[in-house]
Amino acid sequence: MAANDNLGAEATGVQRVDPPDGLAANQALWDTWAEIHGTGPNDLSYNVEDFLAGRQTLRGIERELAGDVAGKDLLHLQCHFGMDTLSWARLGARVTGVDFSPVAIARAQALAERAGLAAEFIEADTQHLPDHLAHRFDLVVATYGILSWIADLDAWMRGAAGALRPGGRLVLVDLHPAFQTVLSIEPFVADWPYGGGEPQRAVLSGSYADPNANMAPQETVQYPYSLGEIVTAAASAGLLVERLGEHTETDSDGRHILPQGPDGMYRFPFSDTHLPIMYSLRAIAPRTTGGS
Repeated sequence: MAANDNLGAEATGVQRVDPPDGLAANQALWDTWAEIHGTGPNDLSYNVEDFLAGRQTLRGIERELAGDVAGKDLLHLQCHFGMDTLSWARLGARVTGVDFSPVAIARAQALAERAGLAAEFIEADTQHLPDHLAHRFDLVVATYGILSWIADLDAWMRGAAGALRPGGRLVLVDLHPAFQTVLSIEPFVADWPYGGGEPQRAVLSGSYADPNANMAPQETVQYPYSLGEIVTAAASAGLLVERLGEHTETDSDGRHILPQGPDGMYRFPFSDTHLPIMYSLRAIAPRTTGGS
């Protein structure tokens, strides 16, 4: 997935909304994106043919946090149409991908077949994971565009924690909440709350992968969470946070607002320093009920 898409797609009329759950609107949007992503020459995020030729889609942050995945059972939450999920499979993991979009799941299954890779893909809301996934996995992974689509952060964390075996780890990499508040760098404009979880409505046209994609404007509801709220939700779900990172550079800018440096990296300039663009969290499921 890709995060907070008043980010990377054209959004209008961002405002607070009363409905507690934008699941239906968001699923409709992601169904549309799952149909078009990786299908056009102007797609900035998904190159299916390169993937089928062997290109690795995972970034260094999640690979370093996950470690050696060979022979491990890995659950990928909000897997979209499966390119990253199948990249984990290429590294030797036994993979299961979950997404709420039936279109994305159908495409993921077809992509696995084309790539000749074993994978299970399940259509489900990650706030309400199926019971048969409980305690099955050594790793639960979710990356890039995750929690801003989640109305119930605590339920999401409980599901991730519940899918882990004792000693298993959650690896979460996402846009930093401070960076999500920013609409543009030059000029500097911030139009998104920092935390609180209150639903925000936007009407999107285009996609983060292809801002000029031919699609009708669609409504979305997203939810801003602070870094403190995210870590607290992980702890409340019984996970032990091992590592929290804040990252000031990235090799790609899915929001298309950051300046690119001479070294090819993107950074968020602030005075004579840089603000974080992404965060990463690794947390462990306790080996015993006492957490030892």
